[in-house]
Amino acid sequence: MNYVVLYEPEKPSNVGNIIRTCSAFNARLIIIGNLTFELSDKSLKRAGMDYFIGFKIKRYETFDDFFTYEKGDYFYVTRYSEKTYSEFDLSDVRKTNYFLFGKESSGLPKELLKSNYESCMRIPMAIDARSLNLSNSVAIVLSEALRQQDFFSLAKHETIKGEDFLKNN
Repeated sequence: MNYVVLYEPEKPSNVGNIIRTCSAFNARLIIIGNLTFELSDKSLKRAGMDYFIGFKIKRYETFDDFFTYEKGDYFYVTRYSEKTYSEFDLSDVRKTNYFLFGKESSGLPKELLKSNYESCMRIPMAIDARSLNLSNSVAIVLSEALRQQDFFSLAKHETIKGEDFLKNN
């Protein structure tokens, strides 16, 4: 199982997009720390579309609480890592993977990254790029995990309009 873990996200539209991505990829969402908006925010719901209905978000007040109750493999997404996300073996579908993402303005706490340096991963970017959008970063990392897992539990063909949709008409 793949989990997306957000530390104090600041933009409701990003969280809405992440809910939509998690829903489409059968991933779970956890939020740690304080929010500067309500989970009922209109922009969050607009970005999450109807995927928000029935979607459960687990909340923890602190990292200590999170690490106490959530067991598995932790991966810290940061621009400061020397390893890219594709260098990690995420292929075992029996494992529980937690992908931790920091707040939009400042990322994950430096001490957390330093103490877990070997589990930090980076999304390669142009030399002069400061960052990627949070929801895009989540989609990139989850896509790689699912690719390595051979898209376990996901439909590999169109199910709404039929897998032969392009062949007909």
